[in-house]
Amino acid sequence: MRIPAMILSMLTGGALLAATPLFAQLQTPLGNVGLPGIGRGVGDLLDTAENGVDGLGRLAQREADRLLQLRDRRLTQLLRQNRDLVERDMRGDLARRGEILVTGPTEGAMDALRRAGFSVIAEEQVEALDLAIVRLRVPAGLSLARAEALARKAAPEAEIAVDNLHSQSGSLGRQSSALPSSALLAATAGAPVDTPIGIIDGAPGPSFRLMAIKGFAKGAPLASDHGSAIVSLLRNEGAGRLWVADVYGSDPAGGNALAIVRALGWLASSGCKLVTISLVGPRNAVLERAIRQAQRRGIVIVAAVGNDGPAAPPAYPASYDAVVAVTGVDRKGRALIEAGRALHVDYAAPGAEVYAMNARGRPVILRGTSFATPLVAIRLADALARRGDWQARLDREARDLGPRGEDRRFGRGLLCEQCARKP
Repeated sequence: MRIPAMILSMLTGGALLAATPLFAQLQTPLGNVGLPGIGRGVGDLLDTAENGVDGLGRLAQREADRLLQLRDRRLTQLLRQNRDLVERDMRGDLARRGEILVTGPTEGAMDALRRAGFSVIAEEQVEALDLAIVRLRVPAGLSLARAEALARKAAPEAEIAVDNLHSQSGSLGRQSSALPSSALLAATAGAPVDTPIGIIDGAPGPSFRLMAIKGFAKGAPLASDHGSAIVSLLRNEGAGRLWVADVYGSDPAGGNALAIVRALGWLASSGCKLVTISLVGPRNAVLERAIRQAQRRGIVIVAAVGNDGPAAPPAYPASYDAVVAVTGVDRKGRALIEAGRALHVDYAAPGAEVYAMNARGRPVILRGTSFATPLVAIRLADALARRGDWQARLDREARDLGPRGEDRRFGRGLLCEQCARKP
């Protein structure tokens, strides 16, 4: 049986699914989508199809192409619904309308940009990351794409970017009635992990205990199911010290690069040693610089490869240098068909039949690489707490999947294999 493309996660950070055994509903920007037979993975498709390009069967390739089409439809609809806030950049990616970002500009570069018609909206310093950013207003009458080209031509030596948007998942369908939330917590709580962990996502619900929370978008912090699931997974596996930066709130243009940079600066100043990011967007010079600066402070960044399928563009921040890129597998160790790709993959973790809690503190079943990411993060946090070479420790813990040794689909192996199961 072929998996219809519409059963797959449309939302890059991961899908929150109903706890119904045969049929579920996924709420997406295109409406509710049926999810029959959701348990299949890439392995099933490869078992039933002739191998093609990069080892994908013809059937798997068809599904990858359809996932890519779904991604394009999702972005187009987001743009259509928010034209006053969002537009496309030179590459066709979505970004905040009418703004250009310049990192650490010289006076000469700023003079050239002013002569080209740009004006300063604001200047700010992200102290913890030693990062100076200037927000520029695009000249009247110019599209963002044309303005970006003009800025690069006017100041070729400047580090120029737009404020690209990064995606997370949507809302969930019906919650699980299989067990009370207290039973879920009691049955799945892991050994205590004291490493300070930062989360860049939406905010969790009010029942989740945190060290601190701060908003970096209009209406933030605002409780979300996606953010709640991430916090729940970490807490259930033993994380004791969590800081949450909400980069979404109620802002349709939330999840932008500048919000993530500001959030990363706050988490760095709060003493977080590890930051988990279950968001995906295009490559962005400002965010890349911020992540590099955080890494120089000794902070480890863990990020999801996304759910747009293997034909999608490389996922960022997972694809930035030295970011720990995480993919998802089902409970049989098969790669999720919707798992996106990054320029490198470090580890896999369960991304299907994952149990956590929503914003109301009720159990839900999760699917997507968003939810594999905190499971890798908690194992990494435990390795950091034990000091020494955290990567060597994780490599010893990981179970090799696929071809012997490190590979492009599963990285260096599967971590947290028994995590977040139904009690």
